[in-house]
Amino acid sequence: MNTMLEAASLAEAVRAGRLNPSEVVERCIAAIEAQEAEIRAFATLDLPALRTAASRPGLDATPLAGLPVGVKDILDTADLPTERGSPLFAGYRPFGDASIVRMMARAGGLLAGKTVTTEFAFMQPSPTRNPRRPSHTPGGSSAGSAAAVAAGMLPLAIGTQTGGSVIRPASFCGVTGFKPSFKLLPVLGLKPFAWSLDTLGLFAARVADIAFAMSALTGRDLALDADPATPRFAVVKTARAAHASDDAHAALEAAARAAADAGAQVVELELPAEVEAGDAASAVVQAYEAALTFADEWDRHRDQLSPTLAAYLEEAQRTAPEQYDAARRTSRRARNALADTLHGFDAVLTFSAPGEAPEGHATTGSPVFNRLWTLAGTPCVNVTGLTGASGLPIGVQVVGRFARDKATLNAAHFLERAIATR
Repeated sequence: MNTMLEAASLAEAVRAGRLNPSEVVERCIAAIEAQEAEIRAFATLDLPALRTAASRPGLDATPLAGLPVGVKDILDTADLPTERGSPLFAGYRPFGDASIVRMMARAGGLLAGKTVTTEFAFMQPSPTRNPRRPSHTPGGSSAGSAAAVAAGMLPLAIGTQTGGSVIRPASFCGVTGFKPSFKLLPVLGLKPFAWSLDTLGLFAARVADIAFAMSALTGRDLALDADPATPRFAVVKTARAAHASDDAHAALEAAARAAADAGAQVVELELPAEVEAGDAASAVVQAYEAALTFADEWDRHRDQLSPTLAAYLEEAQRTAPEQYDAARRTSRRARNALADTLHGFDAVLTFSAPGEAPEGHATTGSPVFNRLWTLAGTPCVNVTGLTGASGLPIGVQVVGRFARDKATLNAAHFLERAIATR
């Protein structure tokens, strides 16, 4: 596997004249040509178009400095097909780009290709393989985005998360994944799954690369502080801690020790029942909204859905409006209680995934340690640097307070450095 490409460093080199966008693109193309046949991270590629785009003058003066970016194939692109991981949309060409794709282009990013999504970003495994060990799953549903960054094919990729589809594949593939606060990145042009949960996210090599890309895309000051305050972490294992493997427990404990050794305050914290209730509520919210999101596919084309999605939607039809309304009330209480619970803390340390990437390709893994935070709308970062017994990556998740994305990225960067120097 190629070394991962560091987006912030590459952009700095382009601006300083040490590299040009075409040279960066050629690095990416070389890695793609060497590995794509095995990894299968891309649904669509147009490398000649990428080369042409990289030759445009003035890219070195843009926020993204002409860096190539992968876009999950659940987001609309006018210049490449948007097939959504489903035969129903084979060859489909939207009229326009998703908002995030336009934001990327305006910032000087180049559309490198459409990265593989599972079918409609659900649980049916994709053909993508984990670059760390191709016999193991890369996770889902943003499988292609995580794998493309992990394999050094791209410095940046865009994904989505409804349950755990940014943080989990980031953990399995050993890359930094970021799910920002709900609605910080616009979802216009996304084929939704559950509109109250769907959130765009980013994949990159390091926390610094995520902070750079988020600043470039949004125009907000999300860059890392030069001299950040030492964070106060709450270690939260959740009521679902029994689902974590021994390796995942060891990784979380190692991260907490590293943070404490680096000077952070680290306190173990149990979430109140009102917060924990959000986990079950998320399943009800997702099911009810998915049943409506896919009403046309279910009514007209259910024979072309995978058995995995068809079975889920069949059950989802049974979610009554009063169940959904009750779950929404529970969700609101959980969010409010979480804000109160985390008062005085900068971030939570918790599991990113139940353990190492599962062997085989029959599953994308479980979002059991992601659903609550997605429902809460809080910023989440998968921090790399730890491994399990077999040598595969195990990430640790840093969860911030809602709308405090910059502080969350600073806390994640602190932990990343603490792990690297432990």
